[in-house]
Amino acid sequence: MVQSPIIAVFGLVCIWIWMQSTHGEYLIGVGSYDMTGPAADVNMMGYANTEQNTAGIHFRLRARTFIVAENLQGPRFVFVNLDAGMASQLLTIKLLERLKSRFGNLYTEENVAISGTHTHAGPGGYLQYIVYSVTSLGFVKQSFDAIANAVEQSIIQANNNLKPGSIFINTGDVKEASINRSPSAYLLNPAEERSRYPSNVDTQMTFLKFVDGASGKSKGSFSWFATHGTSMSKNNKLISGDNKGVAARLFEDWFTSQNKSSSPNTNSTEPDIGELVKKARSIKATGGKDCNQQTSQASKVRKNDGSLFVGAFCQSNVGDVSPNVLGAFCIDSGKPCDFNHSSCNGNDLLCVGRGPGYPDEILSTKIIGERQFRSAVELFGSASEELTGKIDYRHVYLNFTDIEVELDSNKVVKTCPAALGPAFAAGTTDGPGVFGFQQGDAEISPFWKSVRDFLKKPSQYQVDCQNPKPVLLSSGEMFDPYPWAPAILPIQILRLGKLIILSVPGEFTTMAGRRLREAVKETLISNSDGEFNNETHVVIAGLTNTYSQYIATFEEYYQQRYEAASTLYGPHTLSAYIQEFNKLAQAMAKGDKINEKGSSPPDLLSVQISLLLGPFGDPTPNGTKFGDINEDIAFPESGYFTKGDKPSATFWSANPRYDLLTEGTFASVERLQGERWIPTHDDDDLSLLFKWKVDNSSFHGFATIEWEIPKDAISGIYRLKHFGASKNSIASPIDYFTGASSAFAVQ
Repeated sequence: MVQSPIIAVFGLVCIWIWMQSTHGEYLIGVGSYDMTGPAADVNMMGYANTEQNTAGIHFRLRARTFIVAENLQGPRFVFVNLDAGMASQLLTIKLLERLKSRFGNLYTEENVAISGTHTHAGPGGYLQYIVYSVTSLGFVKQSFDAIANAVEQSIIQANNNLKPGSIFINTGDVKEASINRSPSAYLLNPAEERSRYPSNVDTQMTFLKFVDGASGKSKGSFSWFATHGTSMSKNNKLISGDNKGVAARLFEDWFTSQNKSSSPNTNSTEPDIGELVKKARSIKATGGKDCNQQTSQASKVRKNDGSLFVGAFCQSNVGDVSPNVLGAFCIDSGKPCDFNHSSCNGNDLLCVGRGPGYPDEILSTKIIGERQFRSAVELFGSASEELTGKIDYRHVYLNFTDIEVELDSNKVVKTCPAALGPAFAAGTTDGPGVFGFQQGDAEISPFWKSVRDFLKKPSQYQVDCQNPKPVLLSSGEMFDPYPWAPAILPIQILRLGKLIILSVPGEFTTMAGRRLREAVKETLISNSDGEFNNETHVVIAGLTNTYSQYIATFEEYYQQRYEAASTLYGPHTLSAYIQEFNKLAQAMAKGDKINEKGSSPPDLLSVQISLLLGPFGDPTPNGTKFGDINEDIAFPESGYFTKGDKPSATFWSANPRYDLLTEGTFASVERLQGERWIPTHDDDDLSLLFKWKVDNSSFHGFATIEWEIPKDAISGIYRLKHFGASKNSIASPIDYFTGASSAFAVQ
């Protein structure tokens, strides 16, 4: 049937009138999806510790997305925040392919930004360059797929939720959530420059609040603040979103609690604890039972139906910023570490940073997360400045191994092929590296030189170009069996009214980030006719679209602490970034397009090596089923538990890699209401830990569920429940199981 032109025009007019009558400057959509990867056997991305393999879940990881558009046909962009160590070039490439097949050219490399929170407690194996996949034994498809699927689903959800609305911006300081872990390097920056700032870290949080135009209700928030995702240590084996993941979980739960219609309490009297204990003792463990893939999803406390509030805490110029705010101390003497080298009598392994909950890393993670959460709540409540104006973006690919940089009218320098210095091997106070190295090392021992040369002796050009960095690993000159380090990097500017987001593919130090922000702002102002001014707000989105390690200032580079040794492309890396971002900023200010998009980075999926073996089937002893209790609840003398106690139970279990139970749970706490068991907590709660291990002699698997009873827990009868999937052999189908502990009373 052919519509008449009059009807078509009338329809468009109606849509236009509806959008104008609905309060809101933009179309806004938010989305969120579970991206928790394999909770067993996979090396974590961040510390490069070969012994740090996943063995359970602290709380689940999520991909959180917002989309903003001027109108249905106008410019738009996507920003995705991952509970992951960083973005991945391969992930970006494959995600864009999926988006193209679904949406056509609506979402491309130019207007999609994928950023990582920099947690060091997520499964690795999802990056395509060898340096970043050595400890994970190469590419881990299950890790990659979990993230890629979550990003895609969160974008689909946000796109489907696009509605007129308003965006409010606010800024404020986050107190006691960060310190500079390389203060001696920071002091090498010019005194006049340092004097312009009150601290050697950036304490400002930039906060966006998304409000639905029709209802006036908030639908999401995104914020940027710099602090490392290293509250959880290099010895941790539980999947965790670290402090930023904690902040997100607290904020989303807080918002939900504020907007929940409270039902009247018909039974305000406290139940008799004696009666609770008596009834609980009569309810024994269920034993293992068969179930299906959806059973664990039904026990999920937060059902993801697309209507949930989305609160994301994003990363910024985090390079030299640590959440271990008590400082770094020698674990043998308790004294502060050497100021310049962060070592103890020459031993870098003894110098370790302390979080505010020291020695409890989970407590430290919670405290740093709470400090970001509290700041966000304050900014949420006081956000009154509405963003208006254009949505715009610019993007380009650059070969960072050979950029000519004009320092002034008389001097031109170049960046270098990627290389790492010896201080990279020393690690940081957040996670010490290898014995025999120190931060600030200017020499490489003969032994390590021989190891280096066996892998690849650096060219003389590389040695000269990287000076004063001694080249420990010339990763940019290593291509077997495929490239060890990235050469082509994306840089991107996103504009949302007065807000400018700089998508950077690495970790800028505090001062490096300040210089980049100031340079871009100055370029925008000087090349526009008043469209940009001193009110223009520039924020750095770190670890975005791909990963290329660190960016230190020229002055910091000369001390060769960890951040400088990990500045891949030589002493002029920062100057190259500033030069190239200024070109994008100038084009944006003048309304020009980028004609030279640059060569695309390689897609290395087909050549990835994967050496991690999969589980081949899990046995149980005769007469035992998965989900059966191995160790039941250990009751206190009183016969009941109180707030702060930690009841736990251990179940016969199978490897959690058989099914990730996406948007489900491996563990839950259930409370008896009448004759029904109602889930109150799951493995996305901070109070509930899911731990998995395999017995080294029998090769049987065990899952331990531990619940720290929250202060707001209701007195009653509870039990712990486990969900999982198993295989008898590598060729057999997946079977699903569940089992519950004996009941226990809580007062």
